Formats: sequence, C-alpha cells, structure tokens
Amino acid sequence: MTETTSYSGNGFVLVKNPHLDLMEEDVLYHLDLGTKTHNLPAMFGDIKFVCVGGSPNRMRAFAQFMQRELGLAAASEDVADICAGSDRYAMYRAGPVLSISHGMGIPSISIMLHELIKLLHHAKCRDVTIIRIGTSGGLGIEAGSVVITDTAVDSSFQPRFEQVVLGDVVVRSTELDKDLAEELLACSRDIPDFPTLIGHTMCTYDFYEGQGRLDGALCSFSSEKKLEYLRRAYEAGVRNIEMESSAFAALCRLCGLKAAVVCVTLLDRLEGDQIRASHEVLWEYQQRPQRLIAAFIRKRLGLTRTD
Repeated sequence: MTETTSYSGNGFVLVKNPHLDLMEEDVLYHLDLGTKTHNLPAMFGDIKFVCVGGSPNRMRAFAQFMQRELGLAAASEDVADICAGSDRYAMYRAGPVLSISHGMGIPSISIMLHELIKLLHHAKCRDVTIIRIGTSGGLGIEAGSVVITDTAVDSSFQPRFEQVVLGDVVVRSTELDKDLAEELLACSRDIPDFPTLIGHTMCTYDFYEGQGRLDGALCSFSSEKKLEYLRRAYEAGVRNIEMESSAFAALCRLCGLKAAVVCVTLLDRLEGDQIRASHEVLWEYQQRPQRLIAAFIRKRLGLTRTD
C-alpha cells in the first residue's frame, strides 16, 4: 500500500490523524510537553525554522551559534533545554529557530518527529522549513564534503520508506523539496572553503553490516562484495550514507513540511570503514552544515553580516 502526499494550502503543519480531534489532551511524552500543561502557540507559534540532529550537545551548540548569527546574544550565552524534564531529547530555541536532537537511527527520529509535528500543529506554526543536519559516510567524494539530499533511498537504492502498520507494509515517498535543495546549494556558493553537492542519501537500519562495514562484531561478506555493493550504490546516485533520512523525508512530506537533509561526510567509504581524522578536523567538519544552514536562515530573514 502506497500513501499519497498532501500539502496545506495555508501553510499550516498537517497532522493526518482524525483521532487527535477526539482527545481531551495531547501529551507529547518524550518532549515533556502537552496541550494542557503548556501554552504551545505562545511558546512556539512564531517558529519558522526547525533544525534537527542526532546529538543533544551538538544541537545545543547550534542554538548558541544561531543566537550569535541572528544577533540575539553573545556566542557564549547558554540556552535553556525546553525538554529538560525528559532524558530522551533536547530542545533549544534561538529566535524563530528551533534546534532539537533526535538520537540515532530511524526508530529514535521517528518518535521525535511524530511529537514535533504535532507540536508545530498545536502551536499553529505556519510556513515552517525543517532541516536535518548531521554527519554521514561519503561515497566517492572527499571527506568534509557537504551533501544536500534530493532523495533518500533504502539499502536497495529505492526511493521509499517502508513501515509495517497493523501487519501491512505501507510504502511512503522519500523525495525532499527540490526547490529548497537548490536554494541551499545556491547559499553554499558564498562559502567556498568546502565542497557542497546535491545527491542521493542511502538510509540504513544499521551502522555496521547494514552499511557494508567489515569492522563490526558480525560480518558475513568479503571485502570484494562490500566494494561491489558500494560501487553499485555510487552508480545509483548515492553520495552519502546515514540512518535517519528516509523516515525524516517520509514523515515531513506527508505532513506538508518543506524539508531538507544536509550532512557532512567524515570519510569516503570506498577507502575504508573507520573514522580516523583527528578530533580537531572532525569538529571543523561538523561546523560545515551549521554554517550553511545559518547562511540560509540569515538570507531568508533578510539579515546581512556586520562582522
């Protein structure tokens, strides 16, 4: 069964669940928020950009970075965790920008997205752009390259996200907003010190065997088979590999959110499996998606640099 996509004509975030209207209260348990315990429109109604990433510390640092980029506070000024009552996810804001962690893998990001999308709906947010920023393994491109995803594909290189619902397999599209991807690529031209490209992202359910690694606790294939598989992925248009993009693309698309995935590559998987770059190099790599997204948000808000 394939689900169709629909978009809201008035810019509001859709929820495709008729049962929500029958609930007296909607408890967003993993975010430690709720429709009765919090005034969600007052707290979040002016949010225009949502950035999600795996690590709580990284998303806290991104919120602090955006405070500086938007001229809201000094770079060193701390930000409060809105979800401090939960130990699952962390959420911060910098003006119209919400920064949220999603953990690692499809199950973790899926839980967060269900509650985040309901939060944006209850808060009556309009014209929201949502972007996943993170790290990934590259494929046939140099380490440190930033990949803007056009389509998330599965381990068979197909543009789909399969979800088992009540015993039936539901297939959802994983295409991302092409205009948004092109807009981000255009912004990257003003940041010439690292390569940026648009390509397919392969999303897997596993970091080791599922991504063709030879260094896990289990490995059932040869190095030749691994390289043959990764080369087929490259020929299919895959330029990086991670573990969240297909669920992210599918849920955002179904709920009318313009979405993008922007990930830096930490290595070229055709050359090895383990990340060997120094902490300093990796730290600089991880800033690259953040710098690109900051430039994009500043441009959307009509802000010019004064430093």
